[in-house]
Amino acid sequence: MNDKADSHHRFQTTRWSMVRGAACQSGSDQSKHALAELCELYWPPLYAYLRRCGLSPADSEDMVQGFFARLLEREDFGSLSPEKGRFRSFLLASLKHFLSNERDRARTIKRGGKARTISLECDEAERNFTLYAAQNETAEVVFERQWALTMLHTAKNRLIEEQGAQDQKLSHALIAYLTPDASLPTYADVAKEFAVSEGSVKMAISRMRKRYREILRSEIAQTVSSPQEIEEELQHLISALQS
Repeated sequence: MNDKADSHHRFQTTRWSMVRGAACQSGSDQSKHALAELCELYWPPLYAYLRRCGLSPADSEDMVQGFFARLLEREDFGSLSPEKGRFRSFLLASLKHFLSNERDRARTIKRGGKARTISLECDEAERNFTLYAAQNETAEVVFERQWALTMLHTAKNRLIEEQGAQDQKLSHALIAYLTPDASLPTYADVAKEFAVSEGSVKMAISRMRKRYREILRSEIAQTVSSPQEIEEELQHLISALQS
């Protein structure tokens, strides 16, 4: 398969295609599983947005649950198209619409048990909101930063899973070196602890960082409509983290 064909194949299995595929099988277990997977992956930025909008932690959790429940119920995803925007933009726009029109319904769905509950780690989301959201920032800025953090977290978890299949102890220790940090032990100290050469540690970290970048780009590719948009989206994530 040539590069062009391979790129085309990869972009047939993005988050957009998962949503549209779920629409074609609306109501099926496969449909609900696909949408639940998306929701569980991308809910933290939505929670952060709602918190900045002034909702309490409990109400934000209820609203996110209601929003996802509504997505699981909808039957009009077949009209969605990547050309209409990026996946993060679609989710935020959908949440804004839901927030302005269906606050009461969100709480009813969540508390009345009309839809399957999606597991949300709200304590961690609240810690992240408190840590990363400045008081004078708009809800949109908070959402964009949390989206970027979610992408990094997802990529890091994928890397940990990959590395875990190899030398788990050393790999776990080296994960901390994905980004420069002067407070970390020196490469020489790590080499001594694991009875390997310092050169081996340097090479392992270099390879890990390279693989991390590849995974991050792969995750970004899932949320855009073409390979040409990956770099632009990556720069957007960097800007969101620096804002």
